[in-house]
Amino acid sequence: MHQFKKVVLVFMLVFGLTISSQAVVNPTPTNAATYVYITRTGKHYFYHRHNRGLNRAKKVFKVRLSTARRRGLTLAKTDYNPHRKTVKRVKRRTVRRAVRRNPTVKKTNYHGKIISLVNGNRPTFTKSDLSTARGPWQYYGNLDGLNRATLAKAMLNERLMPTAEREPLYFNPTGWKNKRTSTGWLYNRCHLIGYQLTGQNNNPRNLITGTRELNDPAMLKYENQIASYLKMNSRHYVRYSVAPDFKGNNLLASGIHMQAKSVGSNDVSFNVYIHNVEPGYTLNYATGTSVKN
Repeated sequence: MHQFKKVVLVFMLVFGLTISSQAVVNPTPTNAATYVYITRTGKHYFYHRHNRGLNRAKKVFKVRLSTARRRGLTLAKTDYNPHRKTVKRVKRRTVRRAVRRNPTVKKTNYHGKIISLVNGNRPTFTKSDLSTARGPWQYYGNLDGLNRATLAKAMLNERLMPTAEREPLYFNPTGWKNKRTSTGWLYNRCHLIGYQLTGQNNNPRNLITGTRELNDPAMLKYENQIASYLKMNSRHYVRYSVAPDFKGNNLLASGIHMQAKSVGSNDVSFNVYIHNVEPGYTLNYATGTSVKN
């Protein structure tokens, strides 16, 4: 009997050490530390608090991703996983097809002026485009096969505007070959829809590489006009669309097409193409590299 007890004790000791070593080898999954946003009765979870799918929610809860999945919730179609790696290379014909599917891009040639008017500066939104039945919303197209942003559009309202200060940008869009100039930096990380309008910040689907001249003053001029109008009255709405113009497989956009229209008035109304150029520099749009003239 005494010998039997010894054998049992040795077995338990060895078994316990095996379990301990396995616990060290298999750490807690990273997903357990990832937080998402859910509603009380919704069937989906969101990585981004300001996603349009949460616009009408009376109360939003921040929980662990593992908790949301245990409840059977799935990622909302209007959101995206910021931790997922995207494909970097595809066939040329796939990229061209993706660009052709974006009817909002109005291509125009550069003739010395950074801003070109499109359709006589008149936006082309239809009556249904200007409907506010859904309330405020925002949409960002998926990255294409070369990781390039494709389209951003929204029905803007004061409710979408952020109250917190913008955090530093860290995502590098395609063509990000930045360099110092005599006045600062050649490139900016340009939001298609400015942070002050929706609170979207390090969202890859809302960022492109743009020259300082394109970002500020050109884009900022129109964004400030919209922001001022929205702040005047909480009932003000502005239909907005911004689409980058990538030619072929270029990683640097040739420009962006912006148009906006205030609903029920002409206080905000424009349709422009802003060229992605910088005085004194020649840009290589295929790669994003540049040469000082």
